[in-house]
Amino acid sequence: MYTAMLRPDLFGAIATHSGDALYETQYIPAFAEASRMLQGYGGDIGEWWAGFKQRVAFTRGEDMRLLEVLAVSACFSADDRGHPLLPFRTDTAELLPDVWERWLERDPVRMARTYADALCSQRAIWIDAGRFDQWNLDLGARAFRARLEDIGVAADRISFEIFDGGHFGIEYRQPLSLRWLAHRISLDPCGSYRTA
Repeated sequence: MYTAMLRPDLFGAIATHSGDALYETQYIPAFAEASRMLQGYGGDIGEWWAGFKQRVAFTRGEDMRLLEVLAVSACFSADDRGHPLLPFRTDTAELLPDVWERWLERDPVRMARTYADALCSQRAIWIDAGRFDQWNLDLGARAFRARLEDIGVAADRISFEIFDGGHFGIEYRQPLSLRWLAHRISLDPCGSYRTA
């Protein structure tokens, strides 16, 4: 979603399967969990990271969550030296507004209004997520769809489904989206099939 909004010159169709969106429902619950986990490391994710690099990966219960938080912080909120800044206090999980705002700037739900022209130019947008998604991305999918409708993306260019499932084991959804996208982009802009 993010890349297609920034580069509509390269992307004419989008498929998002449980795509990151509506960050307050996706990430804030993870921050509370990470804050609790970091108490065993003096509140220092750097201490956890140093140990993680020295042992077999994912052998501790906190590894997946802390790696997720650290990796997204590296992408969204690194300082001038490239060091990841967490968007929350590690002792309380309270949001740090200046850092958290940097994350929100990359939330597709919030970006949609700014990049309305790019989204309206898409020939097809497939959105799906499992109704039991462990990161609440079904809520993000609903919010992204609503935003597309708000900015005027034509209804026939959107395929939307909340399916029975979670976040994992959903690879079977990809052929469904590819088939629909291929059909949509084979149509000319007026809705009829292109001829050679």
